[in-house]
Amino acid sequence: MDLPSVDSCLENWNELGADFKTLETVNKDYLTKLEELIEVQSKCVKELNHQRYRIGIVKRSLRRLHIGEDDAEKVGGLRKEIEKRERTLFDIEQTLPKPNGMYLKIILGNVNVSILDKNDKFKYKDEYEKFKLILSAIGFLLSLANLCINLRVLELSLMFLLVWYYCTLTIRESILKVNGSKIKGWWRLHHFISTAASAFLLVWPDSLSWTTFRFQFMVFNVYISVVQYLQFRYQQGVLYRLKALGERHNMDITIEGFHSWMWRGLGFLLPFLFAGYLFQLYNAYTLYKLSKISDAPWQVPVLSVLFFMLFLGNTITTSMVIPQKIHEMREHREQRIHANPVKNNDSARKTD
Repeated sequence: MDLPSVDSCLENWNELGADFKTLETVNKDYLTKLEELIEVQSKCVKELNHQRYRIGIVKRSLRRLHIGEDDAEKVGGLRKEIEKRERTLFDIEQTLPKPNGMYLKIILGNVNVSILDKNDKFKYKDEYEKFKLILSAIGFLLSLANLCINLRVLELSLMFLLVWYYCTLTIRESILKVNGSKIKGWWRLHHFISTAASAFLLVWPDSLSWTTFRFQFMVFNVYISVVQYLQFRYQQGVLYRLKALGERHNMDITIEGFHSWMWRGLGFLLPFLFAGYLFQLYNAYTLYKLSKISDAPWQVPVLSVLFFMLFLGNTITTSMVIPQKIHEMREHREQRIHANPVKNNDSARKTD
């Protein structure tokens, strides 16, 4: 094999120099367009805020109006137009960078976490769901291991995993919120409470009260892991189908629109969810009884209150969502009938 000569090295360097000039030109063009993009983004944000400010004035004026019969139709049409404009403004907002909330500012500072590309948003949401599934599977295996083996190190490993898992969820969900997710406030608060509960479980000393509660808690974790897997299957199916239909925002966690085909999956999932909520209530009751033991540490009554809060919040929120989803399903069906009256009449004739 011939060794390279000095002349060949110089020739390669000169060729690379020409490529480097091309790189400099492309980079200069990139920086120019980046400055233009930032300028256009700022202008777009300004116009968006102006639209919302003026819409707010119009809505306040409508609330103060004494509407007569002659103007009722006009006002109804205007309100529909305002709702349509606000939906459009929301879609526009998702294409623009947004400031972090207070929690993310404390954790990450002023780092911009806005995801502007729709496909990247969907990938992030998909990774979020897969992250929950993987950690649930690990928690499931650790809980099973704790049911089979009574080892303190194994218990602490599970508790530490839960603390880290829920802390990470709160950060990921805050990023989802910045990027337009309509996740309900309770579910975010739920994970903050779960983080605190996991931390108290981690520092609960090895005592008679813990030994009494240990088996029940491990069974609870096994059950919750199974429910989270069912939730993952339902959520992934809904999101992928709605994305294929082009009907929903890629960062949605709770589905705001509803279809009849969703009810089948949700109807299957709901009994498992409510059984989990009742298990949380049972945990709260057991911990309350354990708090009466003379040597029970302070973690026991605190955890009893936290489990009861989780039961109450989950039950109320889910119970409120069900009639809302049924109402949305009916509205969607009515809109479909009004949008395709001829097709629906033909279907009715065929049924007759």
